Amino acid sequence: MSEEPKAVHIIVHGDVQGVGFRAFTQRRAQNLGLNGWTRNNYDNTVEIWAEGAQTQLESFIQSVQQGPPSGYVERLDIQWHPAKRETTRFQIRY
Repeated sequence: MSEEPKAVHIIVHGDVQGVGFRAFTQRRAQNLGLNGWTRNNYDNTVEIWAEGAQTQLESFIQSVQQGPPSGYVERLDIQWHPAKRETTRFQIRY
């Protein structure tokens, strides 16, 4: 029996724009087999929607909390949701 996919919506606060943060999250999500997207917001946060297995999502959240060496994560706002299954890969949105 396979686990039902879940989704996590994350708003990342800190020094997270202009430091390769979206590319970092995309690589990590792809390595974990997650689908979804990431984008910069006008308030200097980065927004992420990721879908997949609970264990992979938890590992992803830990990576996002660390961020790339060039950035600084102050805090994460995290909300769990049922998966929408609208994407088949993880992409950067502009």
